[in-house]
Amino acid sequence: MQATKKPVTINFIEWTGDNLYEVIKFITGANPDIKNNMASQWWEDYKDLVKRDGLIIKTLEGQHIASIGDMIIQGVSGEFYPCKPEIFALTYDIHTEKMEQK
Repeated sequence: MQATKKPVTINFIEWTGDNLYEVIKFITGANPDIKNNMASQWWEDYKDLVKRDGLIIKTLEGQHIASIGDMIIQGVSGEFYPCKPEIFALTYDIHTEKMEQK
C-alpha cells in the first residue's frame, strides 16, 4: 500500500543557538519574564544550561535535543518537535507570504 502526506501548513522557527528567547516565546506563546533580578538570573542560568546540555524539546514521544540548525515545528495537534534541516527541506516548502490562519 502507499499513502500521500496530506498538505498541512505548519508554524516553525529555526534554532540558531542564539535565539533562545524567540524559541521559548514560540513554544509557550508568551514572552519569557526576565525583567526582575531573580528572573534575569534564572534566564542567564537557563541559557548556560542550554549551551552546556542542548535545547530539550518535550514531544509526544518524549524529550528530544534540538541541534543548532534544527527547525522547531509545531505539529498538527499543537505539539512541538525538532526537525533536521535536511528532512525539513525535503518535506516542506517555506511560504514567503503570510498565510491566513484557518
